[in-house]
Amino acid sequence: MAQLLVYYAHPGHRHSEANRAMLDKAREVSGITLVDLYAEYPRFQINIDREQSRLLEHEVILFQFPMFWYSTPALVKEWEDLVLEHGFAYGHDGDRLSGKTMMLAITAGGADEAYSASGYQRYPMRTFLTPLEQTAVLCHMTFATPYVLYGALRAQANDQVEPHAAGYARLLQALRDGRYDFAAAKELDVVTAPDLDQLIEA
Repeated sequence: MAQLLVYYAHPGHRHSEANRAMLDKAREVSGITLVDLYAEYPRFQINIDREQSRLLEHEVILFQFPMFWYSTPALVKEWEDLVLEHGFAYGHDGDRLSGKTMMLAITAGGADEAYSASGYQRYPMRTFLTPLEQTAVLCHMTFATPYVLYGALRAQANDQVEPHAAGYARLLQALRDGRYDFAAAKELDVVTAPDLDQLIEA
C-alpha cells in the first residue's frame, strides 16, 4: 500500500465536465488523501506548514488539473513557489521529498495530433510539462508518466469523459495498492485510459 495524495486544482470547477467527473470518481476511492486546492485556498493564502506535512506523510503526490496556457492553473504555481522551499524540497539540506513520486493527471483542450511538430501546438505534450518534470527532479522526486485526456472540450460529446474518469479511478486504486507498473509507463510519453490495462496488475 502506498500513501497517495491527490491535489485537485480547477478554478472553473462548476463549468468543468471532464475534471469534475474525474474528481467525483476520485472521491469514491478510499484510502487516499484528496485536497481541492481552490476550495481550501480560495484567496491563495496557502498554509505552508500544513502542505509540507502532507507531502511528508505521502509517497505519491498527484496533481490533477486542466492545462491553462501550456501550464498549470495559477494556484498550483503559487503552491509550488511557497511550499517547495529551499532547505525543504531542494538546495542545501533540502532533501525531505527524496524518493517520492510526482504524477500529473491533466486534461488538454486540443486533440492528441495537435501536440506534435506538425500540429498547431507545435510541440508534444511532454515538452510543455518540462518545468514540472524538472521541478520533480530538483526536489529529488521521480516524475511519473502523466495521465492525459486530449480533446477535453469535446470529450463529453465524443463519449470520452466516462471511460477516462473510470480509468482515473482505476489508476488511483492501483497507485494506492502498489499495482501500477511505473517502469512500463515510463516507456510511454503519456498514459491514456486504454493504456491502463497493460499498466495495472490484477
